[in-house]
Amino acid sequence: MKAKIFERNLAVKLRKKGKSLREIEKIIGIPRSTLSRWLHTVKLSEKQIEKLRKKWLRALAKGRAKAIKTHQEKRVRKINKIKREVEKFMSKVSIDKTLGELLFGLFYLSEGTKRESGVVIANSDPKILKGILNLFRYLYRPKEEKFRCCLHLRKDQDEETLKNFWSRMLKIPKKQFYKSQFDKRTKKPTTKNYKGVCVLQYFDSDLQRRILYIGEELIRLLNNIKVGA
Repeated sequence: MKAKIFERNLAVKLRKKGKSLREIEKIIGIPRSTLSRWLHTVKLSEKQIEKLRKKWLRALAKGRAKAIKTHQEKRVRKINKIKREVEKFMSKVSIDKTLGELLFGLFYLSEGTKRESGVVIANSDPKILKGILNLFRYLYRPKEEKFRCCLHLRKDQDEETLKNFWSRMLKIPKKQFYKSQFDKRTKKPTTKNYKGVCVLQYFDSDLQRRILYIGEELIRLLNNIKVGA
């Protein structure tokens, strides 16, 4: 009993000095729920209240920062785990011509031009367009001189610089590039990484029909999958 009285008196003294319940709990080892009952009648000065409020705000900010850091670390671990799983999965993947034609047909059905003007694909992502072109070359051994490109640019972009960029990226000579098209509605400055939209054309309508038909047949097969069977 004497110990409890001593602890209670000590708690009152600490509270009168402006200590928070959390601080008192750490000093004397009494739960905050008990301290709250003991100390609810202890009055604090305006200065002490303001000091505690600032401490609380600092602790809150620190807690939030810690929570954000913990969340970010957890997110990074999840992303790295997914990357490792995908890398393991992709290490077993081999793209032969059958799989390649299925992939290209599906991609072209969603992204390519459907009108009979040959194979036409447009994209603003250089890596995607390069990958698709590499697959096209692997599958069909096209005649390189039949490729044509047209850039769709914003009005503040430099045509010559971007023709050089896309020519190197796609390994298509600049002489096979049409005059670029400019969007005159451009208002905000164009970001450095935006390279415009490159429209890639290959003049072979029969090949385009084959690619589209493969894509359509693949979609038909996918639509007939019995889900949950």
